[in-house]
Amino acid sequence: MAVCSSPSSSGSSSTTKAWVIHGILAGAAVAVAIGAHAYLLLRRSGKFRSRVVGIIPARFASSRFEGKPLVQILGKPMIQRTWERAKLATTLDHVVVATDDDKIAECCRGFGADVIMTSESCRNGTERCNEALQKLEKHYDIVVNIQGDEPLIEPEIIDGVVKALQAAPDAVFSTAVTSLKPEDGFDPNRVKCVVDNRGYAIYFSRGLIPFNKSGTINQQFPYLLHLGIQSYDTKFLKIYPDLPPTPLQLEEDLEQLKVLENGYKMKVIKVDHEAHGVDTPEDVDKIESFMRERNLS
Repeated sequence: MAVCSSPSSSGSSSTTKAWVIHGILAGAAVAVAIGAHAYLLLRRSGKFRSRVVGIIPARFASSRFEGKPLVQILGKPMIQRTWERAKLATTLDHVVVATDDDKIAECCRGFGADVIMTSESCRNGTERCNEALQKLEKHYDIVVNIQGDEPLIEPEIIDGVVKALQAAPDAVFSTAVTSLKPEDGFDPNRVKCVVDNRGYAIYFSRGLIPFNKSGTINQQFPYLLHLGIQSYDTKFLKIYPDLPPTPLQLEEDLEQLKVLENGYKMKVIKVDHEAHGVDTPEDVDKIESFMRERNLS
């Protein structure tokens, strides 16, 4: 497994978003309902949750795939591909990599990324984002946690989750989902999501949800696959590490469940995206084949 190579430009792809408009309307409705006059003034002035930083948490140690951020994807480290895609998002004022590993830090600085060194004690990407936020000199209203193992993340998705959180004052967290492929229904590495009629998360699971009594996948049901990207209100992010672990979070090993179990609201947008996260070494061949088929360099 190679570690680092010289940079070149990434390929771009397009995406269409759903539920974002619904989220904007819902956010405005909630603001009126609670009499949030200040909220309306901030929205009109363009200053509500307006300062946004994208943080790519990256660690070398991984039980499933050690050194994953540095694995080569068609001649570039995966972390570089993710960073290049994130830099194309129009809502981000700044993009940094947060890591506890010197090899990752050296590689990232080599292709021009800003790096924040964080502690090895961070239990997940959210805690790593929080520590990095504390070390940044500027104040930000929103932190976007951009998974380093999504090298084809579309900048429009990043912009979508940011705008969804800006439009939902009752939410502290936003994320994205896409359609789940039937063959991924029982793959525990593909996290599923269910949402309510207003686009707020109800639950996330490594198992198939909803699960019908026949025990099989309903080919007609629109199952949702969770994409790793998520954004947080920075005030909430600062208290997240102090929230005690919750039973569902521990059982599913999904950090977003701690948010829901503690009663906080999470806005979800649905996008058209062929998810190509890299969870295991076998996924590298799959994503490289996908990129070759579409002439993505």
